[in-house]
Amino acid sequence: MKRSPRTYIWLIVTGLVAGLLSGLFGVGGGILIVPALVFLLKFDQRLAAGTSLGAIVPTSIVGVISYAASGSVEWMAALYLALGAIVGAQIGSWLLHKIPKLVLQWAFIAFLVVVIVQLFLVVPARDAEIDYTVWSSIGLVVLGLVTGILSGLLGIGGGVVVVPLLIVLFGASDLAAKGTSLLMMIPTGISGSIGNLRRGNIDLVAAGVVGLATCTTTALGALIAAVIPPSLGTILFAVFLIAVGIQLTVRAIRSSRAAR
Repeated sequence: MKRSPRTYIWLIVTGLVAGLLSGLFGVGGGILIVPALVFLLKFDQRLAAGTSLGAIVPTSIVGVISYAASGSVEWMAALYLALGAIVGAQIGSWLLHKIPKLVLQWAFIAFLVVVIVQLFLVVPARDAEIDYTVWSSIGLVVLGLVTGILSGLLGIGGGVVVVPLLIVLFGASDLAAKGTSLLMMIPTGISGSIGNLRRGNIDLVAAGVVGLATCTTTALGALIAAVIPPSLGTILFAVFLIAVGIQLTVRAIRSSRAAR
């Protein structure tokens, strides 16, 4: 595929912004990468989702290193999440051609509304830790499974799901939730990318350019997250989710109108 200099510029800019968001909020950045690829570079929705998931892998690696340096990663939780997410990512990449995108978008928007409300009710403590029991371990695996499916379907790393639920349901600190989320995204992104590669749903060159660009700003985002108070971090994350919800709602409405 022939690409103009303008294409590479947009890929780099997208990666730089996505990397900052990834480090700051513990997300993969796919929630920005996918619409950028679709609207700025005219990617097909499925190709954009697959390409985004591939770009998330290097982003997550840099983010994990940044959070691990300050001890803000729940390694056991990440293992449980990854066990479910690896399977879920394969299911999601398979379902990409099966489930109507509109149905999925509205269901995810409704989920975000519930999560946003919960975030304003819970203020995480920086010294909080996850209590590992049989039920919490099973819950983490199930959360990973659901997140993996969403990753394969939407091209997101799953941080918008994992981070708030680790805080609200499992009692993790805000920083540990973000670091753990990024660690889980590494096997999720690899698993989903393999599935998308088999089905021709990934542009490796674009994924590489975006992924390398994200690596230059992810550590800065993680540094900002560690400096600001947890209450402020939670509010900023909730605001970010509201922006995500508005973006998805606009896209869902447009899709509904186009389908008529």
